Amino acid sequence: MSAAWYRAAAVVLRKELIDALRDRRTLLTVLLSAVAVGPLALVLISTLVSDLERRAEAREVWARGIEHAPTLANFFARQTWVVREAPADHEQALRDNRLGDAVLVVAPGFEAALARGEAPTVEVVASSGNPRAEAGAARLARLLAAFNHEQSTLRLAVRGVSPAVLEAVHVEPRDVADAARRAAQLTAMLPFFVLMAVLYGALNAALDTAAGERERGSLEPLLMNPVPPLALVLGKWAAVTAVGAGIAVASAASFLPAQGWLASDTLAALFHYGAAEAVAFVALLLPLAGAAAALLLAMAIRSRSVKEAQAGATVFVLALSLLPLLTMFGQRGEQPWHLWLPGLAHSVLMTRVLRGDAIAASDLLPSLAVCATLSAVGLSVVARTLRGGAALR
Repeated sequence: MSAAWYRAAAVVLRKELIDALRDRRTLLTVLLSAVAVGPLALVLISTLVSDLERRAEAREVWARGIEHAPTLANFFARQTWVVREAPADHEQALRDNRLGDAVLVVAPGFEAALARGEAPTVEVVASSGNPRAEAGAARLARLLAAFNHEQSTLRLAVRGVSPAVLEAVHVEPRDVADAARRAAQLTAMLPFFVLMAVLYGALNAALDTAAGERERGSLEPLLMNPVPPLALVLGKWAAVTAVGAGIAVASAASFLPAQGWLASDTLAALFHYGAAEAVAFVALLLPLAGAAAALLLAMAIRSRSVKEAQAGATVFVLALSLLPLLTMFGQRGEQPWHLWLPGLAHSVLMTRVLRGDAIAASDLLPSLAVCATLSAVGLSVVARTLRGGAALR
């Protein structure tokens, strides 16, 4: 290929980039949807966790009929829990999400049954449609289990029986996950949002540079210029890839300042995502940006309008974005074949980056080979379409 061929491709690339940047409304929409959604979701999750932590630190028990159980009330006080009187309509309040804590209901006769050595019944009222109350119900259940253990120990001690007979096995929990893997549970959403940013960034650019030009009637004058068809195709492809990669850079970088907005100190301490992880994300997604750009161009160039092209391209983007969910629903963890599926492979590799795992060259080769093949197929379809004039009919 001569220097003139490269100059022609560079001219097409410059022209397409200028066109993409000129449509500021679409570009701003893509930036807001692809860049702002991820950090916003992260901040909202941290706010929810912070609210749950605040409720746990408040150490409050909402109860009805606690006056029937002075022994239980004394236990709560000794554990530094404060008993609050629940509203009379607590059941409806739980259904309507107006009450964010489970309610302990104590029936009359609790104390008398306890004194007789019987097991009085109490109710922990919650709503499965109220996540905050469900979390409160778990805390309240643990607190009541501690009360049960204390009462059982006292009853055995009165009868001269060692409380150790209640423990046939001593359980010692041990967490084998390191700090990086625990933090990866929080940052698991980041690969998905950055992946979506690449796809939707390339989607709009591909639709405009192919179907958009055909709809506006500017593709035919462009083909009449003395530009080799392959140089034209590569210029357009490079422009779409650059837009997708640029959106990926903005999306990956947007999570860096978002860490300062986390409302939960616990999540902020676990959130390990820095400039090195952001650079690794972008490097892993560059081949996918090229493959997605080529395939989207191949779909758009054969459509007569942007609306027609958008229908098929949206299905493609949706299918590619759903592939990472296989690791979520799968029960066997990562599988070797995951690295051969675009989208899924990149999600797996980005998750490894967050966990701090080493990525071998053999792990990168499958996704690189698949992306290169898809790019070649997509570009050949575009070149053949333009060469045969099918894009103008």
